[in-house]
Amino acid sequence: MPMKLFDEIPRERPATPLLDSFDHPATLRAMNATQLAQLADELRAYLLYSVGVSGGHFGAGLGVVELSVALHHAFDTPEDRLVWDVGHQAYPHKILTGRREAMTSIRQHGGLAAFPRREESAYDTFGVGHSSTSISAALGMALAAKARGDKRRVCAVIGDGALTAGMAFEALAHAGHVDANLLVVLNDNEMSISENVGGIANYLGRMMASTPYLKMRQEGKKVLSRLPGALELARRTEEHMKGMVSPATLFEEMGFNYVGPIDGHDLDALTQTLRNLRDMPGPQFLHIKTRKGKGFLPAEADPIGYHAITKLEKPSAKPTPAPLNPAPPKPAKKKYCNVFGDWLCDMAAEDERLVGITPAMREGSDLIRFSKTYPTRYFDVAIAEQHAVTLAAGMACEGMKPVVAIYSTFLQRGYDQLIHDVAVQKLDVTFAIDRAGLVGEDGPTHHGSLDLSYLRCVPDMVILAPADEAECRAMLSAAYHHPGPAAVRYPRGTGPGASIPEHLEPLAIGKAEVRRHADGEGMRIALLAFGSLNGPAAEVAERLGATHINMRSIKPLDRDAVLHAADEHDLLVTLEENVVAGGAGSAVNELLQAEGVQSEVLNLGLPDAFVEHGTPEELLHDCGLDAEGIEAAIRKRLP
Repeated sequence: MPMKLFDEIPRERPATPLLDSFDHPATLRAMNATQLAQLADELRAYLLYSVGVSGGHFGAGLGVVELSVALHHAFDTPEDRLVWDVGHQAYPHKILTGRREAMTSIRQHGGLAAFPRREESAYDTFGVGHSSTSISAALGMALAAKARGDKRRVCAVIGDGALTAGMAFEALAHAGHVDANLLVVLNDNEMSISENVGGIANYLGRMMASTPYLKMRQEGKKVLSRLPGALELARRTEEHMKGMVSPATLFEEMGFNYVGPIDGHDLDALTQTLRNLRDMPGPQFLHIKTRKGKGFLPAEADPIGYHAITKLEKPSAKPTPAPLNPAPPKPAKKKYCNVFGDWLCDMAAEDERLVGITPAMREGSDLIRFSKTYPTRYFDVAIAEQHAVTLAAGMACEGMKPVVAIYSTFLQRGYDQLIHDVAVQKLDVTFAIDRAGLVGEDGPTHHGSLDLSYLRCVPDMVILAPADEAECRAMLSAAYHHPGPAAVRYPRGTGPGASIPEHLEPLAIGKAEVRRHADGEGMRIALLAFGSLNGPAAEVAERLGATHINMRSIKPLDRDAVLHAADEHDLLVTLEENVVAGGAGSAVNELLQAEGVQSEVLNLGLPDAFVEHGTPEELLHDCGLDAEGIEAAIRKRLP
């Protein structure tokens, strides 16, 4: 039965009678091959529709429709454990496991999470957000099952991109040499690892997973084990035969029985192979070839562009008439990542020592122009944050000027390297930290809630946070020229729309800016705002007649500005889009205490909790960090 292809996203809910007939995978386990093929088509159609309504990750899910159906058909989920890596590809899994009608709420405030979450469903066996954790987690589950004498199977699904991370190989090296029943499925969507070797390898992969072959393999081992040297000769012969047509050798050497590569969109072959591997003891490795965006022609043609989409607006019944005298369109505001991308290219033109490093975030961090203009000075290290940081350290040792473009939440993975390899050695590395603060719909695994806290305690670290786009450019120059480790942390999306200068003049490090002096009763209050919260701080300062200080630098603090504000005001209010614990407000508290200054301080920031998903505006409101929430907190402290 040929796969149904789509060239546009359905605007109305498609008819999906087979998919609608069940809420749990136990039902699909009784389906025949024809029904499974129909289910895959309906699943792909519903996925297109639901993501069109909600927005969200797109191409990866389309590529694993057949795999999702085959896994839930072959395994007794949730008793058997299915662990997805990253979670971008888990939308079909969510649809098949009782969350079909809730899918249009995904990534929305109060709706389904963008990634698998243990709290959301028993079928989500491990919560994920960052990549390359699946094999470690699945191995832990398999070893726990063995210790308890449970017969359940455990399967980890990992993509070829996620397999570039060191953590994945650490887990593979361990798993291949312990007696645990674990299946690792490599979803290779032709972005890396191996060339598509066609029908012969497909046939061989199915043959190597067939019941007769596997039985013959096991019985042959018993016979050959009685002959001196024969078993080793047979093992080497089989290994080299596999290596001629597939990348088996690496995984076999790590202790896995390798099968593949097979066509991950051939549902019949996939279900049969998974059923065979399910019952095999020990570590198994299945390599499947898929296509990101499969079945949706625009996504197949542009898998990067269709990694995720924004929700589609339904067409209006009555078109809005054009105004008679339309106002000229406002120029589009640049995103902070665009400000960084432009700065990087401009600074590279000025300084040939500059090199740019990213852990697989070329598009997200806006390194596209830099990668094309300076290809020999651009280094994408794949999903390997630890390596990215230490690579930068090594380059700095040799007189280069590395700039590491990395998301706040991903820098957490390279924290040990930032401390030991960069900071301890006082190396000249600039960190451009994107997605700082609340990023929105991707939720707690992606919020940049902790970077001020985990960076501020590192000796000799400089940390800057811009209030607008112009400051972002100037702070990047300041961090770059600082002879040691320095970070500029900026939020996702656009800023207030400040005019961005073309020059590369640095901003003075450790110098705050008074944006408003208090008047009348406002003399009692000073708002000390860090980074993105300067916007609401300006609103609140106007309402209350308070002083507004753009602090700019978290480390070092502007000592004189803080002490002067404490001397002139009854209440200091610190504002930051970071957890309060150990953040910028804590730095102010520590300075006042060290100077022996008694001053009332109100620290406002993110709560001591993992903030859920929603739009940044909704989440800031929930956290009391919009103008209304800040004003309410101040009035509660000073009625």
